[in-house]
Formats: sequence, C-alpha cells, structure tokens
Amino acid sequence: MQFNTPVLFLVFNRPDTTREVFSKIREAQPKHLFVAADGFRRDRIGEEEKCRQVRDIATAVDWECELKTLFRSENLGCGKAVNEAITWFFKEVEHGIILEDDCLPDSCFFPYCQLQLDRYKNNEKIMHIAGVNLQNGIKRGEGSYYFSKYPHVWGWATWRRAWEHYDFKMSEWTEFRNSEQWAKWCLDKEEQDFWSHTFDLSFSGSIDTWDYQWFFAIIRNNGLCLMPNCNLISNIGFHAEATHTRETDTRFSKRQLFQYSFPDTLTAEIAHRDADEYSYRNVFSAPAPLAKKKISKKERLFRLVGKLKNKVKQLC
Repeated sequence: MQFNTPVLFLVFNRPDTTREVFSKIREAQPKHLFVAADGFRRDRIGEEEKCRQVRDIATAVDWECELKTLFRSENLGCGKAVNEAITWFFKEVEHGIILEDDCLPDSCFFPYCQLQLDRYKNNEKIMHIAGVNLQNGIKRGEGSYYFSKYPHVWGWATWRRAWEHYDFKMSEWTEFRNSEQWAKWCLDKEEQDFWSHTFDLSFSGSIDTWDYQWFFAIIRNNGLCLMPNCNLISNIGFHAEATHTRETDTRFSKRQLFQYSFPDTLTAEIAHRDADEYSYRNVFSAPAPLAKKKISKKERLFRLVGKLKNKVKQLC
C-alpha cells in the first residue's frame, strides 16, 4: 500500500528516543512530514544542545517528502506547545497521524491508521484512532479493532473536522459537569468523581497538559475512538528526564502482530463497556507510573480538599 497520510512528529529534548521513532517514520516514508519542537528551558544545563540535536535528527529526511517545521524559540510547556502544534498541523491537512518522540510504532501502525482515516472520514461520530492497546492481551470482539470512549494518545490519528471541537481552555466544562450527558457517560459515581476531579484540574490550569482537553472534546460531542485489538505502539519514554512517565512500566512496551479485519457489524459504533471499564480500573485510576505526574502545591491542595469533601459526605 502506498502511504500518503501526513504525519506530525512532536519532539523536544530526547535524541535517543527521537532517533528510534524517526527510523520508523523513515520506513513509512510519508509524503508530508510536519515536525514541531518546543523551545529549550534556559534553566536546564545542556538542554539547548539536546534540543538542537533532536531537531537535526527529526528533519533528516532522505526520501521524497514535503517537510514543514514549527520550531519554538521559547519554551511553551507541554500543554500549550502540543496543542498549538496539532492545531498548526490541521490548518494544513484534512487528516493525519500524530506521533510523539517516545511512541515507537510498529510498521503496521501506519497502514492501519491510513485505512481507518479513509473508512471513517465522513463519520463524525468517530473522532479518534488509537495505535496503543492497554488491554493486556484481552481481545474485544472478533475484529481487529473495537470502539471505545477512551482516546489513548500514544500514537494516534484524527481528522480536522474532529480537532475543530478542541478547546484548550475547556470553556464548557463547568456547565457540562452537571449535565445528564456527563452522568450517563460515566460507569458509576466513582468514575464520575475521578474524571470530574481530573477535568477540574485541567480547567484550572493545575496540570500542564493538552490531552485531557482532547478527551473532554470527544466526550462533549458524543464521540467514539477506534482501538486496535493488539498493541501497535511501544512507549520508550520511561526515564528520569520524561515529563509524565518517569518510572519504568513494562506493561506499555510490548507490541503484537496485527491482522486487519473489520468489527462485527452488530457491535459497530458502540463503545465496548468491558474494555472501557478495564481501562479505567487498570490504566487511569490505578496507582501505576502511567498516572504519575509532577504535582504542584496547588494541585496537592486541590486533591486534599477533594478528599476532605468525600470524607464529609461519608460522615453525613
């Protein structure tokens, strides 16, 4: 299959992982490659040189390709830099693949995304195509992919029409959190409290990230996500210099053989409840390295207040 899907490569300060992921992009040889890099932090010794090396690695195109870059001179942080890079990408293209510098794709990932992007391009209910599977070997349905309410972002793809719903400020969250739609989306009160708290932190700016806002955009618009029934992405970014994944967790470093087949028509466009519950219990709410982020004093206080409120409710 000729690979024509545009690719956005998000990089920063890790030459080692950038080199590995770029080698996979080179194998796919996209006709259009976009590379976005945040600026170095001036208080980090040696980071300027690492960022320079990364930019050289990520733009070493030796195949027929249109290359576009968005290189920041100042450090915007994870949230703003990635959000603006993806928005820049979709101002140029109708659909595409997004890869970060620590998400190592299997060679099957690229044709898988291209097929799905074409198959569901006019289906506005489908908003996200994931490359990662965190079901620990459990197959969901008979097809090579299933539908989920969760948009895992370690190697993914989407359309401009879906990204247009993205709002970095989550301006509709305060009203939406009290809606019937939000209550129905959640499995139970525990999940609702967990995600309400997480979205509160994102809305207030206590977490420097971009992906929870994308998550909210999909929920707000009753969107669905495509999940492969085997893992097509290895996360190779678990180390001390990472922003969110500082501790090794081998659950997220395995890839599996992929064979393409469509889901059973009876289950099409319905989120797989068991799979989503597994994701919530074992990925999001579990005390695993995946969920660990650098916590500010403001966030610690916010969490403490939340715990106290729950205790008061229990006593009452």
